Amino acid sequence: MPLQITIFSQMNILIAGDSDLAVYLSQLLANEKHNVTVISKNKELLKILEANTDLMTHYGDSTSVETLQEVIKKKFDLLLSLHVDGRLNLLTCIIAKKLGVKKCIAKSHEEEALSTEYKEFCKDFGVDFVVSPEKIASKEIVNLLKNTAATEIFDFSDGQLSLMLVRLEKHAPVIGKSLNEIAKEHDYLNFRAVAIHRMSKAIIPRGADRFAEDDLAYVISKPEGVPRLLELGGKFPFEIKKIMIAGGGTIGRLTASALEKSLKVTLVDMNHERCEELSEYLSHTLVINGDIRNTSVLQQESLKGMDAYVAVTNDTETNILTCLIARKLGVKKTIALVENLEFIGISQSIGIDTIINKKLATASYIIRFTMTSEVVSTKCLTGIDAEVFEFIAKADSQVVRKPLNKLNFPDKAIIGGIIRNGEGIIASGAMQIAEGDRVVVFALPQAFHLIDKMFRA
Repeated sequence: MPLQITIFSQMNILIAGDSDLAVYLSQLLANEKHNVTVISKNKELLKILEANTDLMTHYGDSTSVETLQEVIKKKFDLLLSLHVDGRLNLLTCIIAKKLGVKKCIAKSHEEEALSTEYKEFCKDFGVDFVVSPEKIASKEIVNLLKNTAATEIFDFSDGQLSLMLVRLEKHAPVIGKSLNEIAKEHDYLNFRAVAIHRMSKAIIPRGADRFAEDDLAYVISKPEGVPRLLELGGKFPFEIKKIMIAGGGTIGRLTASALEKSLKVTLVDMNHERCEELSEYLSHTLVINGDIRNTSVLQQESLKGMDAYVAVTNDTETNILTCLIARKLGVKKTIALVENLEFIGISQSIGIDTIINKKLATASYIIRFTMTSEVVSTKCLTGIDAEVFEFIAKADSQVVRKPLNKLNFPDKAIIGGIIRNGEGIIASGAMQIAEGDRVVVFALPQAFHLIDKMFRA
């Protein structure tokens, strides 16, 4: 389902390119009443955007100085250059910065663009940020394979606090119990439930709310709270030693590279030339040339003996289908790259452990640049119309004036915890936020603008 966010502050945003990500973000930001202009050489795409979205379009080449001068007659707060070709994005940002755009973000797939040195080099030329959807997705996969019992996980401040998504099993000790009852049974908990996803609806849980089988529970946890959290959710972490990755594109290659020294990795791709390149790039990975859609290939390569299976081919249906086959063969952990947002809910309901979506992952990175409050990080959650923010509390903001239980905090939002002096602290009613605290907030769209207001100086 499309991600819905409520406007924080109206911005003038220029989006260049005709990639799927450019289309997705232009519709997303225009629907939230930002002043969006799209520049592209794809006339048909521009017609579709004009017909379905309240935004401005301009036909032309974003790497042309003359064309950009014409478009940038009004002041733009933000440029998102999202061409498929990363080099076009860098050039577009360099020119736009010279023409007065305040902040420029370029999408890139190139290997060298992933390094810190390259990003610093780009900043010198006016490219404020370089974002790689593939690198973001790969990081999510690696993190999930390190936390095997979680369906989704996102770290704040280098893991001082983590947001975890756990599907509650039938035998989970918390089934049928309310938050108040759980708190009484356990004197000290290093985690806090911030949302329940049930029957395609998101619930901000209060003390009397009870957990049910198959609930997707979103929980903010300190590192030491994770084992107990998983135990109460009926989950038991297991060790991953052998993993199969389907798809040797950028995500598959980055994931294999990150894991091959600690795990036994097998990577399958149907392109012969790519496999030869991968064999040279990956020194400890078994690279196999084969069509993963052929079930005999999966059986021949001993998928049944794998601890985890990651499907990141360019075909969503293939990723979903092969993950289901892997589950049937007894693979404990399955992760699928699902590019069609409409398929996310279905994929979760039929038993695939984790869904990765590049559009949502990149939106998580970009959305914070459209806010007025200072936001360190954001996370657009998969399959649920909600988001998690990491705000920095300002001296004159509303959130530092009273304890949490006396703040008029929106009903559709909840504070999960704070990071103070490098240490994660789970939120409680008597806690008072201080200037400089990093505050982790889970919120539904109806509360976004109210939260932003409370964190403004």
